[in-house]
Amino acid sequence: MIRPLSRMALTLDIVGAALLFLVLMPMSLVFYGPGTGNTAIGGVSVVAVVFAAVLMFGGVAIGRLAPGWSLVAAWAGAILQMIAGFGPLPIDFAILLVLYATAAWGTRRVLWWGFASALFGGIVAAVYMVIVNGVAFGTGDGWEKVTTGTLLLIVSVMALGFAWVCGLVWRVVLRARSTRAAQLQAESLAVEEQERVRIARDMHDIVAHSLAVVIAQADGARYAAAAKPEMATEALGTIAQTARGALSDVRMLLTQLRHRQGDGPQPTLADLEALFAQVRQAGIEPRVTVDPMPPGEPPGAIQLAVYRILQEALTNAIRHGDGAVDVHLAWFPDRVDIDVRNTVPRETTVGPGGHGVIGMRERAQLVGGSLQAEHRGAQFVVHASLPIGASE
Repeated sequence: MIRPLSRMALTLDIVGAALLFLVLMPMSLVFYGPGTGNTAIGGVSVVAVVFAAVLMFGGVAIGRLAPGWSLVAAWAGAILQMIAGFGPLPIDFAILLVLYATAAWGTRRVLWWGFASALFGGIVAAVYMVIVNGVAFGTGDGWEKVTTGTLLLIVSVMALGFAWVCGLVWRVVLRARSTRAAQLQAESLAVEEQERVRIARDMHDIVAHSLAVVIAQADGARYAAAAKPEMATEALGTIAQTARGALSDVRMLLTQLRHRQGDGPQPTLADLEALFAQVRQAGIEPRVTVDPMPPGEPPGAIQLAVYRILQEALTNAIRHGDGAVDVHLAWFPDRVDIDVRNTVPRETTVGPGGHGVIGMRERAQLVGGSLQAEHRGAQFVVHASLPIGASE
């Protein structure tokens, strides 16, 4: 119900709502107050409509922080305004801002509640103006009231719906930005993973070749030590030279690897909540289940592998999914099972051999585990099993 919002953004929202209240509230009282010939409007009604305005602009102030509560406050203010006997007022501009907020920043449920509010609110406004306020064209007979009500209904729904649609357009823009950012991050991670794989292969070639030379020279020196000591001395020199060269090459590769991975601490299971929070900011609400719980403190390599696999799987869900993703972790004494499922729209194709999937598979194989990524009906499923042995 409450979104993460910076203190500066919240302050700007509150100040903006307060300024709109100070400008529109006096205008509402001047145009529709007791001094305008509206004998039905008394002092109690004026106080009630002031409270209604406070509720509606309070909803504007928390529109980005809590769109759901903002919609509730706007409805409460509108109902209080109608009970006080006031028709449409300048303060009702707050309702348009609240509908915009529900479509732009609300969850999927709040988004559709805002849409329903735009439709139902337009109907209520039209009926209220015709029946309670007596708005009608001409003499105000039955057919003219129906015509007036129809026109007011169209205007009200269009006004409220326009605010909601504007918020929906901005929501799409924000989603496109976050998707692009996630795509760039995924591509960057894929490039880094490829570089780490290249370095690992180079290190394997260097160590394997150097050890083969050392073993061959050591065997030769052992056999030649008795018959030709000078050959044994030459072989030992070759062994030393080969070992020094291999050590130098390994140090260079490790320097490259350390430079690319950074100097900060590697993520652990404690950082998963921050990862899920980042995914929520991108508009995805992951449903996370951990059953059973870890029996102890898993090894650091396993924690890192779990984090990286979940990070890449959730990135794929942001890029290709429709907003629904299920994450299940199952910790056993000898292994941990990871299961990430997200629904993929029919027009979207996610290949099982992309850079992200390759990186996840190599991450699982690095700790002796396995990973499968495939389509199962309308879902794309990533399943990994990582052996952990006895917990530390």
